Amino acid sequence: MDSRVAADLTDVLGPHPLLAEALHVRLSEAGLARADRARLFTVATAADGIILASVGGEEAVQAAGITGMLLAARLAVPVMAAALDQEGSIASVAEQLRGSGSQHLALAPYLIGPEIDSTLLEEAAREAGCASAEALGPYPAIGKLALAKYTTALGIAPQQAQGTPAHLS
Repeated sequence: MDSRVAADLTDVLGPHPLLAEALHVRLSEAGLARADRARLFTVATAADGIILASVGGEEAVQAAGITGMLLAARLAVPVMAAALDQEGSIASVAEQLRGSGSQHLALAPYLIGPEIDSTLLEEAAREAGCASAEALGPYPAIGKLALAKYTTALGIAPQQAQGTPAHLS
């Protein structure tokens, strides 16, 4: 019995500015980052260093690192990517961030859904001695980004909604 299925494969979702936005929102929701960089108020629990936790090997960590640069620009704090599924990677990056002067770290899961056991996230945050934000999950920009990748793979030109700036479509 042949179990092959014909399917189109899209490009990966990231790195992308919408992913940096989603990470920023998740960190803000956890009280680990300012919600709006234009406002000059401080969040007492704000992190001064972010560990961007990814899965999928070195290529995934490199892609996360690019999104991490976008996130660092938004938050004005250092962001370093690490492999959640590689033993010692999160702790090593936490050590590097602390060695460069960051004292209050936060773990930002660069994950969309339940592809990783939540106990692994909790263990990684405990090992790094920091708080953790939620995974990206159903953040609206993620759906928009996935739809854009899907329609591009199918060769469908995206429809621009009325009133939507071109840079957001």
